[in-house]
Amino acid sequence: MRSKTKFWQMLGRGTRLCPDLFGPGQDKQFFQVFDYCQNLEYFGQDPEATDVPVVASLGKRLFTTRLQLIGALDQRLDVSERGGIKEIALPYAMPANEVELRRDLAELLHRETAAMNLDNFVVRPRRRIVEQYAKAEAWKTLTPEARSQLAAEVAGLPSEMAAEGEEARRFDLLVLRLQLALLRAEPAFQRLREQVMEIAALLEEKAAIPMVREQMVLILALQTDDWWQDVTVAMLEALRRKLRELVRLIEKRQRKQIYTDFDDEMGDESEVALPGFTAGTDYAKFRAKAQAFLRAHQDHVAIHKLRMNRPLTVADLGELERMLAESGVGAVRDIERAASESHGLGLFVRSLLGMDREAAKQALAGFLAGKTLAANQIEFVNLIVNHLTEHGVLDAALLYESPFIDITPRGPEALFSSGEVDDLIAVLAAVRDTAVAA
Repeated sequence: MRSKTKFWQMLGRGTRLCPDLFGPGQDKQFFQVFDYCQNLEYFGQDPEATDVPVVASLGKRLFTTRLQLIGALDQRLDVSERGGIKEIALPYAMPANEVELRRDLAELLHRETAAMNLDNFVVRPRRRIVEQYAKAEAWKTLTPEARSQLAAEVAGLPSEMAAEGEEARRFDLLVLRLQLALLRAEPAFQRLREQVMEIAALLEEKAAIPMVREQMVLILALQTDDWWQDVTVAMLEALRRKLRELVRLIEKRQRKQIYTDFDDEMGDESEVALPGFTAGTDYAKFRAKAQAFLRAHQDHVAIHKLRMNRPLTVADLGELERMLAESGVGAVRDIERAASESHGLGLFVRSLLGMDREAAKQALAGFLAGKTLAANQIEFVNLIVNHLTEHGVLDAALLYESPFIDITPRGPEALFSSGEVDDLIAVLAAVRDTAVAA
């Protein structure tokens, strides 16, 4: 392999902990790697990353290809010809021209976008643009910038439209690409046309099936050059709608089975140094030891300040670092790693100890002053206090995740005004700043 991501994922399987693996108190301490393809040797050289990009889903490719087809049609049509979207969709009504095809494409993408569940955690970050294009009017005119934005942010999001068979959707994609190639006069048109003709030939073999026999005139015509003379995108759309439910009847060709019989040769073990690799169990033990040590010394001035949400000084941070180093709970590299990953040693210590509950309430006192809260607002604030008590800080982004959105899917904006949300975020930032030395 050449993907660092996949390589480390595979090694990660071995690093999983397993208490009492060999008996009570005899935990898993090591794992073995059987490397037949010299992956360790390759990645031991710390090569440049060559991760393979993730292939877009079929649904995303259909959405983006339809957007491209709308763009190609818009270049050929006047704004006045594009018109609006039909209020009633007629999925099997054949478009008579490019104007009607453009309207049908826009209507289909509009329905798919409108069926996206805004409470879905995948859709929620794109809520604004999904709500915008859930309105039919937004699809009447699509600028190149709008199409690019839809392809980047909306294509591929889960939709609650009725599921269709994969064979039919793959045939849709084939014909959509054929339509695009026709409009753009691309060389790929010939190759795509031959694929459609091959499918028609395979369908001809299913003439005994009534639903295939109904379309036999079209199926036979597709296999002739005459049908493809002066073909239009509307004609291609008609064939797509007539044949898309028939392609599933084509039998998948069976592949010949190949049997292999290899003898493995086991070589000697060898030690390989991997750049950046350290035992995760050591750092996990460091965190556990550091937490136990800090809890036993909560009366220390610097630790007390963190617990009570009082500002730290540079001297306080130096004292915390000295305490952890002299306690023997971990090596200097562990302390440096903790400070780096937590964006400060003070934030690391507070994440292990949390905040005093009364201090957390006091931090929100200014925000709550003069307000009469409803029941759901009180519950939301209590969740904030609980989180601060347990974790010491709260990133504002977490307000839009569970358990906060269990009260309201829209987050704090559904409970407080825009100005109040800004004040709340400022309070959380102030709490975080007290753990960072001025």
